[in-house]
Amino acid sequence: MDIRELQGYASFFMTIFLVVVLYWYIVYLYRSEKKGEKDYEKLGNIALDDEIDSTPVNTSDPLTDEKKERNK
Repeated sequence: MDIRELQGYASFFMTIFLVVVLYWYIVYLYRSEKKGEKDYEKLGNIALDDEIDSTPVNTSDPLTDEKKERNK
């Protein structure tokens, strides 16, 4: 088996691996949106609605949430 044949096999298996990872990620995003954990459509509008006076997507302050978790 020469290097060209090895590169062909590696390329094929890497492509299959990346396709599986892509589909797993798509299913993960779909399931998390259905469970109500995140609203990706709302997060996707960040780029479209980028004005100084627009309302924030997340109303909670991450620093405040972090302080609350440490005090528990």
